[in-house]
Amino acid sequence: MAKTVINVENLSKRYRLGLKEKKAETLAGQVANLIKSPWQNLKRLREMSRFGVEDESVFWALKDINFEVKEGEVLGIIGKNGAGKSTLLKILSQITDPTSGRIEIQGRVAALLEVGTGFHPELSGRENIYMNGTILGMTRREIDSKLDEIIDFSGVEKFIDTPVKFYSSGMKVRLGFSVAAHLEPEILIIDEVLSVGDYEFQAKCLGKMEDVSKNQGRTVLFVSHNLEAVSSLCTKAILLEKGQNTFVGSSKEVVNHYINKFKGKGSFKKVWDLQEGSGEYPIKMKSIQILNSPEEGQAIGREQDLMIETIFWSLKDELKLNLSLHLYAITGECIFNVFSQLPAPNLKDGIHTSLCRIPGNLLNEGSFSISMMFVKDSSTIIFNLDHVLQFELVEKNRIESNWYGKIPGFVHPEVEFRIYD
Repeated sequence: MAKTVINVENLSKRYRLGLKEKKAETLAGQVANLIKSPWQNLKRLREMSRFGVEDESVFWALKDINFEVKEGEVLGIIGKNGAGKSTLLKILSQITDPTSGRIEIQGRVAALLEVGTGFHPELSGRENIYMNGTILGMTRREIDSKLDEIIDFSGVEKFIDTPVKFYSSGMKVRLGFSVAAHLEPEILIIDEVLSVGDYEFQAKCLGKMEDVSKNQGRTVLFVSHNLEAVSSLCTKAILLEKGQNTFVGSSKEVVNHYINKFKGKGSFKKVWDLQEGSGEYPIKMKSIQILNSPEEGQAIGREQDLMIETIFWSLKDELKLNLSLHLYAITGECIFNVFSQLPAPNLKDGIHTSLCRIPGNLLNEGSFSISMMFVKDSSTIIFNLDHVLQFELVEKNRIESNWYGKIPGFVHPEVEFRIYD
C-alpha cells in the first residue's frame, strides 16, 4: 500500500485587512502622514493586538482544510479565482506559514508557483539550474547528469547562458517547469503558470507530469482551470470554495461536481401558469424544455441530440408566426440563429408545439444558453424568452489520445477526414 506523503489537517490561513498604510502621492500628503504617523501607528498596534478577534476585517483565505495524498498520486486542486488555491500551494511549499492546523510532508518539494519563482534574475539559466538543484540537496554530479535533459526540454538552449532577467515570461515558465520536473523531487507542485506557455509546451508539461507520477512514483499537486487536463491527468482532486474544501474524490467526480455546481447550473425546463403570458400579444406560453435531459443541474453529453420543445397557445386565428432560436456561449457570443419553417405558417387559435433538433456532436464542450423569439409576419418580434434555458455539454465518449486540452472553438462537428494509402 502506498504511503502517505502529504497529510493536511484543519489547515487555516487568516489575514486581517486594512493594516497597510496607503502611500501619499504628493509632498503635502507625505508631510501630513508624518504628522499623523504616531496616531496611525498606535491604531495599527491596537488592530494587530486584536488579530485573533473575529470581525469584518478578518479574512480567512483557507478554513479547516483536510486531505491526504499518497505516493505517486496526482492531486488536482480546482475552484474559482479567490477560492484559496494559490494560498494552499504557498503553504505546502513553505513560502507562507499557516495560521493554524497541521501539515506533514515526506520528501523534497519542488514548486512552480509564479513566473520566475526560484530564479535569481542576475544569474544565467544554467547557473539557476545548479542553484535550484543545490537547494533540493542534489550534488553537482547529479545535476550534471540531468543538465542536458533539462535544457533540451525547456527549449531555451540558445539563451541558457543569458541572465534570466532578460527572459520572457514564457521562457521563464519553460525553464522553471523543466528544472522542477527533472531534478527529481519527491513532490512536484505546479500552479496555473503553465497557461503562459504555448499549446505545444503545455502538452509536453502535462505528459511529463503523467510520466513522473506513473513511471517514477512521484507525487504531483496540480492547480488548473483546465478541467479536462485535471480530469485526464489527476487521480484525485479537491474543490475549494471560499477557502474550504467542499468536495474531495476522484478527479472525474470532482470535475463533474464543479461543472454542475458552478459552470453548468442547468435550467432545462420552464413552465408558465395559465395566467402568465405576453399580455397584449396574441400568444401565451405553456412550457419550453430540453427533452430527454438529465436531472436538473447535470451536464449533458455533447454526443446527444438536443430536442428543444416549445408549447404555446395561439389566442388568434390565422396568426402568421414562426420561432427564432438563438444559441449563446456562456461568454455571450451568439453561436447561431435558426428559424422554424419559412414561410411562416398560419396558425389557428389553440395549443401548438414546436420541436427544434440540434444534432449531437455538433457543439463543443462548454456552457450554453438558449433564447427563443416569437416572430410575427417574419419581421416583428412579439415575444422574447431571453436565455430561458441553460445547459452544460461535456465529452462523455472521449477517444484516448495524448491531447489533454480542450478543443478550441464553440463547435466540434463530426466530419469525414481520413488518410489513405
